[in-house]
Amino acid sequence: MEKNKVDARFLAATAMIAAIYAVMTLAIAPLSFGLVQVRFSEMLMLLAFIDKKYAPGLILGCFIANCFSPFGIMDIVFGTGCTAAAMFCVVKFAKSLFGASLWVVFCNAFIGVELYLFGSPLWLSMAMVALGEFLSVSVCGIGLFKVLMRNRVLMAKIKM
Repeated sequence: MEKNKVDARFLAATAMIAAIYAVMTLAIAPLSFGLVQVRFSEMLMLLAFIDKKYAPGLILGCFIANCFSPFGIMDIVFGTGCTAAAMFCVVKFAKSLFGASLWVVFCNAFIGVELYLFGSPLWLSMAMVALGEFLSVSVCGIGLFKVLMRNRVLMAKIKM
């Protein structure tokens, strides 16, 4: 019976994180897609550094948000793939919050390749996406998570 309770909590948390990510992305859709891309929802990627069980919800949330992308199936597949790669690297290799943020920035910079296929200059596209990721994850996200991580009660609730 205890295993079912844990599985239900995991599924509920996964659905909640996916929904929050998708809503945050779509709420500022003009900034979430394109050459100038700042997804404040990307701050949530740092949750996977705290607990790897958040990774599936974050990937699912990205998939859902990308279903509404003006770049269509390309963004659904390629953008979600970049997020999945970022989550893998955060879970497997990140040793610090800043390191986790840099994995997200690095992996998502490859979305610039997708933008290149739609006519944007490759290096500019990669640099612009990386800059947007750096602002949302490494600057805003780390600032937010440093505050959150000081609260032991909240951290106990966040860990699954």
